[in-house]
Parts: sequence; structure tokens; C-alpha cells
Amino acid sequence: MSKSFKINEIDSNNKTMESHTPMMQQYLRLKAEAGSHLLLYRMGDFYEMFYGDAERGARLLNLTLTKRGASNGAPIPMAGVPVHAMEQYLARLVALGESVAICEQIGDPAASKGPVERKIVRIVTPGTLTDDALLPARADRMIAATITARHNRVERVGLAWMNLANGEFRATECTPEMLDSELHRVAPAELVCAESKRPHVDAGMALSPIPDWHFELDGARNVLHEHFAVDSVAGFGLADMPAAVCAAGALLRYVSRTQSQTLSHIQSIRVDQASSYVVLDPVTRKNLEISETLSGEESPTLLSTLDHCQTPMGSRLLHRWLHHPLRDNAPALERQQTIAALLAADPANGAMLETTAPLITLQQALSRYPDIERIATRMAMRSVRPREMASLRDALAILPAMADDIARCFSPAPRLIQLRAQLNVSPDLLILLQNAIDLEPALLIRDGGVVARGYDAELDELRRLSTDSGEFLLELEARERERTGITSLRVEFNRVHGFYIEVSRGQAEKVPDDYRRRQTLKNAERYITPELKTWEDKVLSAKDRSLAREKWLFEKILDQLATHAPALSLCAAALAEIDALASLAEHAQQNNWAAPELCDASEILIEAGRHPVVEHSIERFTPNDCDLAPQRRMLLITGPNMGGKSTYMRQIALIVLLARIGSFVPAERARIGQIDRIFTRIGAADDLAGGRSTFMMEMTEAAAILAGSTTQSLVLMDEIGRGTSTYDGLALAWSIAHRLLTHNQALTLFATHYFEITRLPNEMPAAANVHLAAAESASGVIFLHQVQAGPASRSYGIQVAQRAGIPVAVIRRASQELARLEAQGAPTPQLDLFAAPTHNPGDPDESNSDDGGTNAVDSTTHGDKADSALKAELAAIDPDQLTPREALDLLYRLLNTYL
Repeated sequence: MSKSFKINEIDSNNKTMESHTPMMQQYLRLKAEAGSHLLLYRMGDFYEMFYGDAERGARLLNLTLTKRGASNGAPIPMAGVPVHAMEQYLARLVALGESVAICEQIGDPAASKGPVERKIVRIVTPGTLTDDALLPARADRMIAATITARHNRVERVGLAWMNLANGEFRATECTPEMLDSELHRVAPAELVCAESKRPHVDAGMALSPIPDWHFELDGARNVLHEHFAVDSVAGFGLADMPAAVCAAGALLRYVSRTQSQTLSHIQSIRVDQASSYVVLDPVTRKNLEISETLSGEESPTLLSTLDHCQTPMGSRLLHRWLHHPLRDNAPALERQQTIAALLAADPANGAMLETTAPLITLQQALSRYPDIERIATRMAMRSVRPREMASLRDALAILPAMADDIARCFSPAPRLIQLRAQLNVSPDLLILLQNAIDLEPALLIRDGGVVARGYDAELDELRRLSTDSGEFLLELEARERERTGITSLRVEFNRVHGFYIEVSRGQAEKVPDDYRRRQTLKNAERYITPELKTWEDKVLSAKDRSLAREKWLFEKILDQLATHAPALSLCAAALAEIDALASLAEHAQQNNWAAPELCDASEILIEAGRHPVVEHSIERFTPNDCDLAPQRRMLLITGPNMGGKSTYMRQIALIVLLARIGSFVPAERARIGQIDRIFTRIGAADDLAGGRSTFMMEMTEAAAILAGSTTQSLVLMDEIGRGTSTYDGLALAWSIAHRLLTHNQALTLFATHYFEITRLPNEMPAAANVHLAAAESASGVIFLHQVQAGPASRSYGIQVAQRAGIPVAVIRRASQELARLEAQGAPTPQLDLFAAPTHNPGDPDESNSDDGGTNAVDSTTHGDKADSALKAELAAIDPDQLTPREALDLLYRLLNTYL
């Protein structure tokens, strides 16, 4: 920003404003209105930025920073982008998390005295995108608002979010502890919050603070009442959710202001109950690689594997389903039955046909549809492009045939019947588009050629005048040649000089007196006559009037289209759901997936299950079973590194997730109960910026699992306790497993290399041992990837290290050290740095202590508490005959029995 100028000092300083030129005064007023947003100020064929915006924009967009004269005695920094390339620059700014105010010329330059009238027509923020060029085709861009409030002495978080591109508007309340999970579930691109309560958000989420008063309950409620034309929000289920009302009202106010219009396509707000979905915390979403790999790539993920959708709106819906698995069986079963109907294309017996021709035909038909969901939104917001209207017209023309094919070719599943009914759109919309829009319209209305010929007689006449001038010009040229005797005379036109009569320099003396010279060239003279001038004025004015008439007609067409937007949105939602279900059906057909049985009990039974992503990346995948039930709640999984423990655990979680979205699953048979949450503790990572080590992160995730898991939760714990010493890690792993079994009673997959924990099933029948099989050969260890009953016999760590390329000398030394440690037994106990100091019996302090000798008292006390059974068992022990493992097992058994 210029050293002599600060925009925020100008707003109320009239004397300073008067020192600027009229144009800069206009700019500064608009900049004050735009606030912190970058202001793109339209000047002819460019959008310009000035002062600090110019410096910031030039840095972000790699533009040349120039200066434009001076104002208030100082040079004005300036940078700009061409109007025709604005969208690509806007997309880059939004991708960087910037918000941009678009200022357009709304006045007539020819009629303006001083600067042309301008106004901010919209504000583009990361969460309020509707333009097709700015939105990712197969992903949603949400905007959310959140506020924390106390109600009846209970602190609640209100969360509201909106998908401006399709009109979805939802709200909910949650506890402060659940906000992070809820935000990751919604995944907004932009989060609106109160200025005084800015939450910590992910780097990929833009934060937009607004004044605190926007979140006041009365004001927020009034915004909702006015928008939806209701007297109460009780009809939306928000009567007892004041925090959600505050968030929803503030969000609606913010989005309406950025778009500079009422959001007519936002016709309702729905309460989104978190209890309707299987809760996936951020760590779980990351570990399961639902739509993003651990390294941040879009493929290979569960979404990229399943997405065979033919339309962008189908892909977006499938993405939402995968991140919102359902707790209730009924809606999941409804989807499952629809998939079965798409596969069982014989209405007579419902058996799956060997041919998939009907499904393929359906998908081919779907591929011809544009993104109707977003077109409907732009229709409602009056920003739809002419070519989008043409593509919509072509799509509506084939819609009845597809609806008929669905009824004729597929089994009549209840949901499929409902979706087919939603495809009915008023024929008036198709008739309007066929009559009003040209077969191949121009890209923009300002270019003309959008409204079809025959739609408006006045427009047709103006177009004829502006384009059909060839006959008149030929006639004029023939008459002037005859009148003047100049055989080389020509009547022509160019955009700079308009119509003219051209005569060679040698024939110039023959021109009549009524010719007026318009231009002199090296070898010719160009003239204009009164008759030609009259024609020119008529033709050129006809072009201007034609464009003005067409623009006026286009606005009237938009008025009519807006009335059809709600019905079109319902049609688009039906097409998206049919597309998503057809994609799941195709994948199930091609990969031999089975329909899972959904039950109310807390259980997971899978026969010959496979990992839905990994099975496509290797030549032969080994299927495995899983059996978790109330009497068998924990599988203790042992086996070698690289043996497939993590893959097995993830595949169980993904099969459960797929079943809960209503999909078929990669297994021969599956029975999946109701699951409320899926937790994962897999892999190692640290948070150096937050001051948390790898082990601290591991314990934090474990604490969250112990605090939140229930009898209906699925818990995946992989190698807990490995980030610290052997004794510490073993003790923590044992205790965490014990807690999950006795207190949480969650369905748990517990992978570990601590073989001492495999004794847990001896004490607790609800735990069972399984292992990933491996075998040794002459060439090294062979991973069988097969889950078998019982604990593993060894970890094969040294063999895996050898395969990884560790030098032979290191492998040999490690083998020797392993043999020594196994012969020696348990490692030397570590010292507790935080324990109270101990004393030898001979210490003077021991005998002079106030209690008369602590050791003696403790010995007596413990001796008194020891019962005869313990004494007898201790007396029968021969320590010299126990192996280290047997001694440790015995110690744990005695502790659990007598303490």
C-alpha cells in the first residue's frame, strides 16, 4: 500500500476524499463497502485493483504492478486483469482462500457526466461459489457458520451449513467436543464465525469473522422468519435449538449479502441430527482413505474406486453418502433394495440377469445429462449461461424416454418408483426453451445470437436491418457507378469507419458534389453520401437496438425459468440418486459383491471379505472372515509386519461403512449390526507445531476412543503402546484392551506385537486370538495374508528388515542379539524417575521414622491381608523352573485374582 495512503483513514475524512480525483473518490467509497475483500473495479475491458489491493493482487496472481497517475499527491499503485480472462484469475484467488468483490459498470458511458456509475454486484468467497468455471465438478463447496452459546446452563454449539450451488440448507447442535468431528463431516470451504469467538480450523478452511451481533438470537430468528415467510421456526424443528437458530440466521444473512440478492432457491432448512449417521472423527476419515489418501491424493481411495457415475451431480452425492453412513437400517435397506432392482432387471422373478444391458443402457442415458442441479440453482439466481440453457433443453427432451425405460426394464423397488416420479418436469419448461433459445446460442448474452429467431418479431426485424444490408449496398453501388461513370467505384464497410464509397485516386475528379470525403488513402479516396449516411445510421442503430432488445427478452426468459427452478431441482436430485445407485450397482456386478444383511444387534459377521480398494491393486487378494458379537467383542490380531494386519482391519471398517450407506459389500456373505461410531488408531504421526510427539498423538487418539466408544462402536487399534519403553507400552496396551472389554464393550480389532496380551482371552472369554499367517522359506519369509485362529508364534521382524534391504552384517548382529535376549528373559526393569526414594533396611532414617518403621508396618499389613489360598499358591511355585514368559503370565494372573 502506498506510504501516504490508507483506505481505512478515508471513510469519514471528507477533506481527504476531496483531494482525490472523482474516479478515485468513487473507488474509495466502493472499497470501504468491500472491506477486507479484494475489489475488482471494472474499467472498460479490465478489472483494476488499486493501492493495497493492487499490491496484494499482483503478488497473489503474479501480475505486473504499475502506477496510474497520482491522486491526493501520491502515485496510485495499480494492477489489473482482462475482463475476458477474469474467471480464471478469480478461480486462482478463491483457491488461495481469498474473497473478492466484483464491481461492474451499471451506468451508460455515453450518458454519464463524470465517472460511470458503478456498484458491487456480488462478493465471491470460497464457500459461495455458483459459477461453473469456479466450482469443482465432482465435489461440493459448503459454507458453514458456528457459534457457541449457553442455554439452560448447558453449553451448546450451533452449526449451520449451506450448499449454495444446490440450495441445501441445514442446521444442528452439538457439544463443544463434537464440533471438530461435525466440521470434518460437513467439510466446509468457508467457516463464518463471530469476531470475538474465532475457532481453530484446518488450513483448507477459510475463516470469515463477522460482527457478533449477527449471531444474536432475536435478529437471527427474524432473518429466518423473513426469508421463509413464516412466523415461527418450529415447523423446521428448530424450536428448541437456539444455538442452531443463531448460526443459521447469521449464515443466511452473510450469504444473502455476498450475493446481493434474496436466495429464492433456498426454500427450506432441515435439522440434521448427528445421531442419524455413523460418527467418523477426523482421524478415522483420514485413516480409512474415504475420499483422500493419507498423502492427500484423490486416488486410489474408496470414492475413486466406486465412482462410476455418469454425471457430476451423481459423483457429488456418492461422496456425501460415503462421508455420511447411516445408523438406521431402514434408509440403508431402501438403497440396497434399489441397487438390487437395478441388478435384477427381470420383473418376473427378480433374479440377477447374466447380462447387464439394462443397467448399461441406463448409464449411457445418464451420460447425456448436464449438471442440472447447478443449472437449476443458476436459473434461480439469474446467472445461468445461454449454452447451459441449451444443454438443459436437450436434456429435458430425452427425460421422458429414460423415465419410461426405468419403469419398463427394472424391478419396481419402492424408492425407484419415487425417483421416477420426481423426473416429471412441466412440459412448459421444455417448450419455453425450445421456442426461446437458439439451437447454438452464443456464449454470453452481450454477444447476441442467444434468443431464437421467430420468438420475437421486433427482434427479428432489427436483426434483419443490421445484417441483411447486402442487397441495398449492391443496388447503391450499381446506381452510383452509372451516375458517376466510375466503373471501379465500390461500396464497402469496416468497423472503424463504417460504410463508405471508395474511388481510386485517378478517378477522384469525377465524384459528384454531394460526395463528402471520409478518408484519404495512398491510392484511393473514401466518401460518404447523405443516402449512405442515413442507411448507416439506421443499420448501426439497429445493431444496438437489437442487442438491447435481446438482453431485455433474455431477462424476461429468466423470470419465467425461475418459476421452474424448484421442480427442476427435484428432478436433478432424482437423477443424481439414480446415477449414484447405478454406480454402486455396476461396481457390485463387476466385482461380485454381495448384499449384506442389516440387523439391530451389535455384531459384525463377514465371510470371505475383501478390501474394496486393495483388491484392485494386486493380482490376487486373499479373502478373510471376521466374527464379532456380544460374546466375542475383541479380536487380538498378531502376525508379522507387512503381514496384512492393517489392511485386514481397514477392510472390516470399510465393509461396515459400505453396508451402512446401503451398498453391496466385497464379501461372500455379511451381517452388519447397527454401528454408532467407527474409531481408528492406526499408524504413527506427530504434531510438532502443536507440541505433541508421536506417542502423545497415539495416546490422545486412544483417550478419545476410551472416552467415546460404546457397545455399538467399531474400534480399530493398531500397535498401541509402541512409542515408549517395552514395559510402559505393554502395560498400557494391556490396560487399554482390558478397558475396552470391560467398560466400553466395543467391537474391537486390536493388533499388537506384544505377545503377552494374547493371554487375555484366558481371563476374558469375550476376547479371541487371530493371526496373519506367514511361513519361512529358503528365500525368506512368505506372507500368506490369511487370518487364522490363535496367536502368532513370532513377528518375523528381522526377516522383514532383511527384505527391506538392511545390510547383511546388521541382520546377522540382530539375530545374535535376539538370541541373547530370548535366553536372558525379560529386560531389566526401568527406573521410575517420579517415584519416591526408597531406603535400605539398614538406613538410620528407617529406624528413626515417625511411624516406627514403614517397612515393618507394610510387611505386617500385607501379611495380614494375604489369605491362605495365596500363601499356598506362592509356596507351590518354583521360580527356577519358570520361563520368563510363564513368570510374567503367573504374575498377571495373581494380580487379577487377589488384588
